[in-house]
Amino acid sequence: MARTIVITGASDGIGAAAAKMLAYPGDQLVVVGRSPHKTKAIADELEADSFITDFTDLGQVRELAAGLAEKYPRIDVLANNAGGIMAGREVTKDGHEKTFQVNHLAPFLLTTLLVEQLVASRATVINTSSMANRFMAKFDINDLDAAKKYSANAAYGNAKLANILFTRELQRRYGDHGISAAAFHPGVVASGFSAESNGVTKLAYGSLARRFMLSPAQGADTLVWLATSVPGEDWTPGEFFSRRKVARANPLAYRADLALGLWEQSAAMVAG
Repeated sequence: MARTIVITGASDGIGAAAAKMLAYPGDQLVVVGRSPHKTKAIADELEADSFITDFTDLGQVRELAAGLAEKYPRIDVLANNAGGIMAGREVTKDGHEKTFQVNHLAPFLLTTLLVEQLVASRATVINTSSMANRFMAKFDINDLDAAKKYSANAAYGNAKLANILFTRELQRRYGDHGISAAAFHPGVVASGFSAESNGVTKLAYGSLARRFMLSPAQGADTLVWLATSVPGEDWTPGEFFSRRKVARANPLAYRADLALGLWEQSAAMVAG
């Protein structure tokens, strides 16, 4: 049966690589990106549908959800892949710290707006996280927008931990209703995700370091595997994966109370 596969952050990096690997004849591929030029180029190459959405604007995320719900009766795979690490602390027009909004709040909003359709489709929801959740996060449920204390690395690590907590709570709430959720670490990939960062992070992902990094296609491998294999048989829903295997996340990722608290606070933050 033909499937509809939606990939955010698909105009570059592992998102674009995953889109190319998932462009099966007969399936409906939908690529979502921030750059009109890059997104159109990928969509044209793959004969895919496309949407332009900037995750720093939650209004655009709501428009994206409405457009997807209207155009596609089924959504079989939703890959929440858009994200990045920023430099100094910035506040979006929605009033949230930019790293947290782009990496967590925007995909949280998109997924929850589409949840009835995802349940009806028995969809797979894939959230791109990172091993940064283990060694960068300084998670404070009472300071999700990093108003009290900010560092670029901690903000990114916190957002990547939030991706896993969201995955686990999404599975707890909707797993029995048909959704299969997973988070994954793509590896250290030579891509543009750190373009808005500075200092050590930007240096670490510079041209010299890129010689030792994974290609975008290698980074996309686990995403593609999750999207094309059978949840419950080939992989366990609700888990965090690396190289097609369950990986150990930050100990905080396994706290059900923290996952629930993050869900409730995220819902309040995106309300409006």
